Amino acid sequence: MNYVTDNQAINEQEMLQYIADKTKASKANIELVLKHEQAYINKAHENAKGKDVDIDGDDLADYILSRKDVKLDELTVESILDAEMDYLMDKGHAGYVD
Repeated sequence: MNYVTDNQAINEQEMLQYIADKTKASKANIELVLKHEQAYINKAHENAKGKDVDIDGDDLADYILSRKDVKLDELTVESILDAEMDYLMDKGHAGYVD
């Protein structure tokens, strides 16, 4: 998954509700997945040392599923990540890079 985001403020509560509506996952589970996603992305940026970062969606999902506090199945994690991307794209905060 390659995507770019801008620095506009994101309405987190609106995004959580959007993801919950699309996935039927609890807000607590969504927040948990997004927390681990952010940690993964932050680490990728640290390792890139200022270069562009390519985030592979499968690797990201595997990372999240490997966290001890995540008790969700792969489909749920991927659905949450997909819904988040849909929200960000709908709001103009993200897009795929060729």
